[in-house]
Amino acid sequence: MKLICISDTHNKHEQISIPDGDILIHAGDITEGGTEREVRNFLEWFASQPHKHKIFIAGNHDFYFEKTSDKEIKEIIPKNVSYLNDNTVSINNIKFWGSPITPGDGTWAFNNKQTQSINKHWEQIPEDTQILITHTPPYKIKDILKNGQHAGCASLLKILQKRQIKIHIFGHVHDSYGVTSITGTKFINASCLDNKDRHLHKPIDILI
Repeated sequence: MKLICISDTHNKHEQISIPDGDILIHAGDITEGGTEREVRNFLEWFASQPHKHKIFIAGNHDFYFEKTSDKEIKEIIPKNVSYLNDNTVSINNIKFWGSPITPGDGTWAFNNKQTQSINKHWEQIPEDTQILITHTPPYKIKDILKNGQHAGCASLLKILQKRQIKIHIFGHVHDSYGVTSITGTKFINASCLDNKDRHLHKPIDILI
């Protein structure tokens, strides 16, 4: 199967040329202001894409998904789209698990401080997960900001060292777009925009 990976489109999804593939994955920050209007616009576009399977998670800009009830969210998610919020979807016996959580002080959506709380959160990742989708990168893996600082999650990195994840797809840090492989895991920072929110980065495709 061919995965098409994107992230951090911030309302500019219609400006991006999406390649053909089997599964289209968006790793969060579909909106800029996190409003319902922005979300509905994205979902209409996302659902219209020709890929047989479509999966997305929320990001720290996507406040609508944090403040809205699960029931209301389910009502607006198109039938041909999978929205992951700390849960799993299985496609052709491949298990995908997704989460919107990012380290932070609560200023943004789905922020969680780097404490025991976030440690417990990442422990939820099932051991049989093959493809992980998070908004945050793990610490020191495709997470370098323009100022040289690392913005990834140290707690997530610790859990990944206990899992056998085949592919980890994320975004959040626009400056570190690209792919790297470390100890058997392929890490993909699929951020579509740079740090000035210009559309510069192409969707990343990968065969599994």
